[in-house]
Amino acid sequence: MLIEFSVANYRSFEERQTFSLVKAPGDELEETNVFKVKSVSQFELLRSAAIYGPNAGGKSNYLRALQAMKSIVVNSAASQQRGDKLPVVPFRLRESATSKPSEFEVVFIADKVRYQYGFSATSSRIHEEWLIAFPKGKPQRWFGRVWDEASEEYQWEFGSNLLGEKKTWQKTTRENALFLSTAVQLNSEQLQVVFDWFKNTLYLVNLSGWGREFSASMCESEKKSKVLEFLKAADLNIEHVLVKKETFDAGFLPDGMPESVREMLIKELENKQMLNIKTIHKSSEGKLVSFEFEEESDGTQKLFSFAGPWIDTLKRGNVLFIDELHDNLHPNLVKFLVQLFHSNETNKNNAQLVFTTHETSILNQKIFRRDQIWFCEKNPDQATQLYPLTDFSPRKGRENLELAYLSGRYGALPFIKSSDFRNISLH
Repeated sequence: MLIEFSVANYRSFEERQTFSLVKAPGDELEETNVFKVKSVSQFELLRSAAIYGPNAGGKSNYLRALQAMKSIVVNSAASQQRGDKLPVVPFRLRESATSKPSEFEVVFIADKVRYQYGFSATSSRIHEEWLIAFPKGKPQRWFGRVWDEASEEYQWEFGSNLLGEKKTWQKTTRENALFLSTAVQLNSEQLQVVFDWFKNTLYLVNLSGWGREFSASMCESEKKSKVLEFLKAADLNIEHVLVKKETFDAGFLPDGMPESVREMLIKELENKQMLNIKTIHKSSEGKLVSFEFEEESDGTQKLFSFAGPWIDTLKRGNVLFIDELHDNLHPNLVKFLVQLFHSNETNKNNAQLVFTTHETSILNQKIFRRDQIWFCEKNPDQATQLYPLTDFSPRKGRENLELAYLSGRYGALPFIKSSDFRNISLH
C-alpha cells in the first residue's frame, strides 16, 4: 500500500515534489474510496487518484520517476555491472542542477509494517541511501549511507534492529548499486519484504500500455471467465475469446512491406510462437461470428489488454500507476475502470490506482473525493509543480470541479495565445 512518493531533480522536477494517498479530512465517499490499514499505526488511505495537467506539464515524468526508482531497486545489484549507468536524468534547465543527484523516496506499508525508503543518485553512483522502518509504530533507522566527496568513500550507519551479515553486504555493494538490492541478493530475509514491494506490488504502465499477452494467457486458463465478465461488464458485446498459439510464418506479414524490414522481422521472429486471438460476437440472428483481433476497434483492443492486468491487480491488492488512461477509451469506460477500484466487491484487497488523464468528464464529486485529484504544471522556470485540489478548498458536494478546472481556477491548463496563430504558415 502506497502512502506517498517524493522526487527531486529528475527530468522536469527540480524542487522536491510529494504526492500522497493519505485521506484528508472529509467523509465523502468514505465507504468506497477510502480504506483503513490495520497496522500498529492506523492509516486511512485512498484507493485511487487522478493527475491532470497540460501536455508537457510533467505528468508522464512523474511516472517515469517512480519507474526509474523501481528499476534501480530491482536491477542495480542483479543486472548491472560496475561502471554501468543508472537511469537517472537531472533537471537540465538550471546549470547548477545538472551535476546534482536526483532524489527518490517512497513511504509504503508491506506486511503491516510502514517503511520509508529512499536514495539519491547520479548516473554514475548512489550518493545517499536510507531505510527507516516502523514495526512497532516508532521509527527504527535500519541503515544509511552518504558519499563523502572529501574522503571519496561512504559514511555508513547501521541500526541494531537490522539483522544479518551487514559488513559483508556493505563490502559487496558497488557505487552504482543499492545496499538494499545487494543485501537481498545475498539473502537478507529482513529486507526481502521491502525489495518485493518494489518488484511485485508496485506496477507501472508506460505510454505504450500493456500488450495483449497477459490477457490472452488468462483466456487459456480457468481465469477465462473473469476476462469475459470484465469485457461484458464494459459492454463490448464479446461472447467468447479464442486464443491459439501458432509458430511464426512469413505469410503473417502484410503485403507491400519493404523487403529489408521483412527480412529483419523474419530473422527476429523465426520459430517463435505467435498468438492468434479471435473474438466471438453474436449476430442479430443469434449465430456466433468470429473476428480477427485486429478487426476490433483500438478501444476494444486496449480494453482487452487491460483486462488481465486489471483483474490481477485487484486480486493481489497491488499499486498500479498508468499513464494516459483515457487514450482510445470512451469516458464511460474510463469511469468503469476507475470504479472497479472504488467497489468493495471488486477491490476486496485494497488495490490502489493512480493515473494521469485529460478526461474531465469524470472530474466530479460523485466519483472522486476532493483529495483524490492532483494537478501538474510547469512554473516560469519550466520546472514541474505537483499539487492537490485540496489546496483550493473546493466546496464539498457543491463545486463543479470540471467547470472550475476548465475555466482555469486550478491552473494546470495549456496556455494558447490566439495571436500566435498569425505566425503559423499554412502554405
